[in-house]
Amino acid sequence: MEEELKCPVCGSFFREPIILPCSHNICLACARNILVQTPDAESPQSSRASGSGLSDYDYLDLDKMSLYSEADSGYGSYGGFVSAPTTPCQKSPNGVRVFPPAVPQPPAQHHLLGHPGSLPAIPRNSCITCPQCHRSLNLDERGLRGFAKNRVLEGVVDRYQQSKAAALKCQLCEKSPKEATVMCEQCDVFYCDPCRLRCHPPRGPLAKHRLVPPAHGRVNRRTSPRKISTCTEHELENLSMYCVQCKMPVCYQCLEEGKHGTHEVKALGAMWKLHKGQLSQALNILSDRATEAKEFLVQLRNMVQHIQENGVEFEACLVAQCDALIDALNRRKAQLLTRVNKEHEHKLKVVRDQISHCTVKLRQTTGLMEYCVEVIKENDPSGFLQISDALIRRVHMTEDQWGKGTLTPRMTSDFDLTLDSGPLLQTIHQLDFVQMKVPAAPMLQLEECCTINNSATLSWKQPPLSTIAVDGYILELDDGNGGQYREVYVGTETICTVDGLHYNSTYMSRVKGFNASGVGQYSKILAMQTSEIAWFTFDPASAHPDIILSNDNLTVTCNSYDDRVVMGNSGFSRGVHYWEITVDRYDNHPDPAFGVARGDVLKDVMLGKDDRAWAMYVDNNRSWFMHNNSHTNRTDGGVSKGTTVGVLLDFNRGILIFLINDEQQGPVAFEGIEGLYYPAISLNRNVQAYKPSVQPLSAYCGQSEH
Repeated sequence: MEEELKCPVCGSFFREPIILPCSHNICLACARNILVQTPDAESPQSSRASGSGLSDYDYLDLDKMSLYSEADSGYGSYGGFVSAPTTPCQKSPNGVRVFPPAVPQPPAQHHLLGHPGSLPAIPRNSCITCPQCHRSLNLDERGLRGFAKNRVLEGVVDRYQQSKAAALKCQLCEKSPKEATVMCEQCDVFYCDPCRLRCHPPRGPLAKHRLVPPAHGRVNRRTSPRKISTCTEHELENLSMYCVQCKMPVCYQCLEEGKHGTHEVKALGAMWKLHKGQLSQALNILSDRATEAKEFLVQLRNMVQHIQENGVEFEACLVAQCDALIDALNRRKAQLLTRVNKEHEHKLKVVRDQISHCTVKLRQTTGLMEYCVEVIKENDPSGFLQISDALIRRVHMTEDQWGKGTLTPRMTSDFDLTLDSGPLLQTIHQLDFVQMKVPAAPMLQLEECCTINNSATLSWKQPPLSTIAVDGYILELDDGNGGQYREVYVGTETICTVDGLHYNSTYMSRVKGFNASGVGQYSKILAMQTSEIAWFTFDPASAHPDIILSNDNLTVTCNSYDDRVVMGNSGFSRGVHYWEITVDRYDNHPDPAFGVARGDVLKDVMLGKDDRAWAMYVDNNRSWFMHNNSHTNRTDGGVSKGTTVGVLLDFNRGILIFLINDEQQGPVAFEGIEGLYYPAISLNRNVQAYKPSVQPLSAYCGQSEH
């Protein structure tokens, strides 16, 4: 945390820090040292501002001074033209450029900062430039008094210095201070024994003073109440409100007569608690990042050991192979070892560089965290709110720096090299590494894997650090019932959709890669659950051209007097399924047919005319079952407008049953049903049918699966 507590100008711990409009801090004495006097003509009243009168972005308009010329000569320019040369700037211990004090003006041109004797006078037209962000600001008639003091930072510095001190020293020893033995609570001074006897004798008025051990005195200093904050504009008024628009504490008089009168203001205590909560929340996130960074550093250090071990193992293997080839391989062996060592050193260098980089970032993050924690401990609302916005932004920016990729190793610890020892002796001079192994196990991209009805989509990719070439992939699924895996896709794509699966089934899926060296390992197994309820609409892609679909493919009719076939867009092969079709329009006694069909059924004849459909066709008085143009089981009872036809497909019993208005129509229509079937219907222009979007199970279905 020590870097957070040092002035960017002098490089020492902050003493009487003030807050610049850009939210950076600087010692009061250092601020005086870097003041630059500006010409009267270039200091219009409209451009003057004080530290307390600027919003977060006002200082962008005041950036009129550059600390550097194009030649980096150290001279400043102002207002777009070259002014009289100033004294060349110097550098602080932190490497920040600093302007020395301006040449004092005659006393008549000076005004005092604070009260007489407190500080030397400030030139009338002065400009101060932030040594960190190089934003410039013209001072108003109050000079440096216009900037708020950062009491929170001052308190953190005081506590930090006291915690680092091994022993409290006497404050009155002239040369080498001795260790203090007492502290006077009234004088607020630490004394060693000789100085106490000489300067604080126990007689007269001093006899009533209370002397305590130094450690108690330190605690009393820490817990002593701080002074109530006063307004920089109205020094007799206490800060009691917070201006939301200007993001600064204000007093009652600022609201009555100042520029904050029309701004939104809130209670100082409420905003203090709110900003403390925001900073604490941001710190929690940053703390998690720091924890991840520590774990990442452990991972990187382990990688160094693994690289060392793998390097030794690889070298041993290489030496063994080269020794087997005797003299013919000895000359080549040295060259191959050199390549391995270079790869070894390269990996180590990359990992060590990443360790060094991550360590620096973690140290900076930890320092900021400790500083923020100490700031949160402060009990000064206005002082805290003066710096809370900047700290919250810094914490968020630091957290963003730990974003994606920062905590990912830049190098794998494996050596992706395989020695090919098969060539004949006459080709030994061409011996080289074959940089190929079997592919690593692919990684399933779970966010892109999904199931829709009875279709499953799987997506995968190679591991991020894998450099092994992959010629293709093999996707395998089981039968949805815990059976053997089977190949469903072989190719170069990394995404595949498998259609025609069973409903209400759980399929286990896995994928592996292959190349010229062989087949790699399987990925992790992914369970894919198909829909419990079989949902379908009429399929325009497979329908006869004369078929007319509407209502999101739930309503069907035809523009021909001949019967035409349309099927559903989902097929069934297992379980119990029931659906209903409602007759919307029925003219001139046509014979619509309802049933199931194979995917290659004829579309230009009545359903059931060929051997790839099983149907019931019906008119206004009776119905028949038909398959392969065989008509059976004539049954009384027909259809009209509003009639509902139900189809029950039961694979468990291998039967097909038809219903009209919830009553079974005839006996079991067909038996021995197995395989893949699609819902189907045939009709002509005299009929319009509609499939309801939701249908309950019929009483005939004793299963839980649709």
